[in-house]
Amino acid sequence: MTKSKSKARGNNKVKDVLRLRPVIKLKRKAPGQAPGTIEHTGVQRMESVQLTVHDYSDQHCDQIAIRSIEKSAPYLGDRSKTWIQVQGLHDIAQLKDIWSYFELHPLMQEDIVSVSQRPKIESYPEHLFIVLRMIAAPTQAGEDFRSEQVSLVLGPNYLLSFQESEDPVFAPIIKRLQVPGTRLRTLGTDYLAYALIDNVVDHYFLALDALNDKVERLEEEIMTQKQDDLLSDIHGLRRDLLYFRKSVWSLRDSMAQLLRDESTHISSEVKVFLRDVHDHVAQVIDNIENLRETVFSLYDMHMSTLSNRMNEVMKVLTIIATIFIPLTFIAGIYGMNFNPEAGRWNMPELNWPYGYPLAMGLMLIMALLMLLYFKRKKWL
Repeated sequence: MTKSKSKARGNNKVKDVLRLRPVIKLKRKAPGQAPGTIEHTGVQRMESVQLTVHDYSDQHCDQIAIRSIEKSAPYLGDRSKTWIQVQGLHDIAQLKDIWSYFELHPLMQEDIVSVSQRPKIESYPEHLFIVLRMIAAPTQAGEDFRSEQVSLVLGPNYLLSFQESEDPVFAPIIKRLQVPGTRLRTLGTDYLAYALIDNVVDHYFLALDALNDKVERLEEEIMTQKQDDLLSDIHGLRRDLLYFRKSVWSLRDSMAQLLRDESTHISSEVKVFLRDVHDHVAQVIDNIENLRETVFSLYDMHMSTLSNRMNEVMKVLTIIATIFIPLTFIAGIYGMNFNPEAGRWNMPELNWPYGYPLAMGLMLIMALLMLLYFKRKKWL
């Protein structure tokens, strides 16, 4: 699969573009609680939980919005494949109905609503549990990155997906489901799980393109010295890349473990495609590391630029001080108040009518000679 790089150039200042880390501080569960304690640690992003059933086979594909999970029974009972899309994690009571209906393990329930989980893949007797961090680039100028936790539960002939919001990140997969004769329609729900994972990873490349654009704009700002307050932007970008790396790194190890293990939830045919996604995740991590090295170089470049500018200022001040040193010496000599009638060791210029113009001219000539000398040495 070839990843295309799409860049959108803009004239916005760096500090006005993009934020990847969430600005809302997530809640933390109280220490000492029993395993499986259900508590939503995120924020409410929707008014109510939305349930959508995607029932499909090689012959048909239906999309139905339902109010309760019991309405999905007719679709789960036939031989078709069913994808139940759950959007919104704030209503614990409604989510518990879903979890009880499919008999999900309490630890899975806890992880679904604890939205600060690291990406992971865990195998249970009846289910395969997958946690992903969806990171999507801004769709228009002035927006921030979209980041949220996505959980997948793969069961026999059905798939559950849990999202924090109604972000249409899976819209391309839903569109592909409408096309008959594709692998998505003919293969099992394990292939659908692969397609959703691959779609999330594809968004990583778009997010990397946006971050790369930001790095390039930072480099241009540093080289042209258009802004003086770039240090905070560089540190912000370093923190964004660290957050991105943390969100992706664990996914590679989890997928490698899944490919090595003999899982009854994933067929050998789908494992070939998952191996391709594993390679893409490794490529994303390599790109993140390259960007981090570039940002470190930008920091060094910015500090070197500030140091050079300071050196230029100090050089100008030193030259000015050097020019005035002999002038101050001459002014000090002629500023001594000696009595001109004290003897032959008096200062003859004190009573000379041209003494003042001579002293001023001598100062001017000495200053010009020093400027010419500095120019010849290329110090100016």
